[in-house]
Amino acid sequence: MYTLGIVLTGIGVTFLFLGSFGILRLPDVYNRLQAGTKCTTFGAFFSIVGIGVIEPAWFWKCLAISLFILITNPISNHALGRASRRIGVPLCKQSVVDKSTDFEEYRIKQ
Repeated sequence: MYTLGIVLTGIGVTFLFLGSFGILRLPDVYNRLQAGTKCTTFGAFFSIVGIGVIEPAWFWKCLAISLFILITNPISNHALGRASRRIGVPLCKQSVVDKSTDFEEYRIKQ
């Protein structure tokens, strides 16, 4: 079980590293939110569950924390992206499609 815990924690650390790398490399706030959401959610999930597997007395607490992160992290990042769009943070110049212009509340008023 110890080896499985180390592997799960290693997967989590890899996801967290790739997420931080994506946040540095991506061009605008919306792409950074997408990279940050997926990678930090999976990274935190696997890391915390791995710690729970390594220390069996903490397993159920770690699983509860991981499920909380799994549910709340995407919701909070969605709220950040929506707030960014509402205040008018522009997309990067390389963006090809902007589906948010289909909704009246996101149209930039000129």
